[in-house]
Amino acid sequence: MTSDTQLHSYAFPKGFAWGAATAAYQIEGGWDADGKGPNVWDTFTHQGGDRVFKNQTGDVACGSYTLWEEDLKCIKQLGLTHYRFSLSWSRLLPDGTTGFINQKGIDYYNKVIDDLIANGIMPMVTLYHFDMPQAVEDQGGWRSEKVVAIFDKYAEFCFGTFGNRVKLWITINEPFIVATYGYEKGLFAPGIKEPGIGAYQAAHNMIKAHAKAWHTYHSQFKEKQCGFVSIALNSDWAEPLDPTSVADEKATERHLAFIFGWFAKPIFIDGDYPALMKSQIAAKSKAQGFPSSRLPEFKEEETKMIMGTADFFCLNYYTSRKIKHKAYAQDEPSLKADEEVEEVMDPSWPISGIEWLAVVPWGIRKLLKYIKDTCNDPIIYITENGFAQSDPAPLEDTLRWEYFRQTLLEILKGICLDKVNIKGYFAWSLLDNFEWIEGYSKRFGLFHVDFDSPDLLRTPYTSASEYAKVVTSNRLPEPDEMQR
Repeated sequence: MTSDTQLHSYAFPKGFAWGAATAAYQIEGGWDADGKGPNVWDTFTHQGGDRVFKNQTGDVACGSYTLWEEDLKCIKQLGLTHYRFSLSWSRLLPDGTTGFINQKGIDYYNKVIDDLIANGIMPMVTLYHFDMPQAVEDQGGWRSEKVVAIFDKYAEFCFGTFGNRVKLWITINEPFIVATYGYEKGLFAPGIKEPGIGAYQAAHNMIKAHAKAWHTYHSQFKEKQCGFVSIALNSDWAEPLDPTSVADEKATERHLAFIFGWFAKPIFIDGDYPALMKSQIAAKSKAQGFPSSRLPEFKEEETKMIMGTADFFCLNYYTSRKIKHKAYAQDEPSLKADEEVEEVMDPSWPISGIEWLAVVPWGIRKLLKYIKDTCNDPIIYITENGFAQSDPAPLEDTLRWEYFRQTLLEILKGICLDKVNIKGYFAWSLLDNFEWIEGYSKRFGLFHVDFDSPDLLRTPYTSASEYAKVVTSNRLPEPDEMQR
């Protein structure tokens, strides 16, 4: 690599945030403990029907609700400066509203936050990571306009309860996944299949809910608490399958509009959806006999409310795709038919232990540069990045560490060579956990969890000890160091 000499001895900037991330439903267990209300994943997994691998659930998961001290030991063993976790909305507010507040839930998160701070670790807190209270879903969930105000009240409650100690907030994790998997394909909770309609409605309300919560923080809490609020967006990097094909090039533009611009453009740029999305969906809707576009429109005052409602950019990156144009049948509405693309994995890319995750570390550098160039050069935190192993997973996870090492090298290039304003990196995940519809068959953890042992024993993988070295030194090992 010709640019190695410019990487400043492989050192990251002073004060770089080193973290790991988790989510409440995936690790906590205690699904009905101490007054917690049911959420959509409780309902979804308890219905069975092979929606999840071997009908597994998050009822126990990593047991973090009772084993928080064990998680803290893992965090300290890594030497992390930051820890990202999510609040269980229905553990705090069992019916999703402040009509009934569960003090035991508050006590749990107070302990987590206080213990982190006592150990010099900054919490980054996500308000919503896929686990909407079932009582709110029963009122229409993200498809209902009502949820905007309900979420805002929940956010206000959390800011008021924990914001004196939490300085980094994320409102919603991966709205793209919530919308497409929860309300288009029905593969994730709440399992609703409304192709071409449900995802757009859900996304519309998530964007408005996020924006309202951001304004609530800035008007009521910012001055005293001095924190920052954002939203975590997931995106692959995308390039044309055939770089000489105009059709593939245009398809790639559409794909980035649909996967990335759908949320990034309204929030970071101008309060409205990408023009490519709007024109595609409007044309398809008209041809299908709809009286108006299936993509809802923001009112003028909503556009003004949404624009600029993020204090930093949170990116969840895992992989990349090659894109080619693909025409779909026009009679049935669907997101893919609107987008008119096919996603392809280059056969030269290695595959991790989960079939969708091709190893493409260089994609993150290109995506980071794209964010810098299209979203007004924001401060960026990489809030998730990881590599799955299939169960049973070897503790010597050398392939995973190589993925992490190469990805961190690309991030360093982004900082030193592309001048992208990257402030931190959070590995997904601290622990092996409930991996949504994959159950416990896929393992993303830096720490192995023995789900068959009564004490859910945590054991570090090789990647944990290697990551700890990077965290402690704030630099990557140079190639010659790794050969010693």
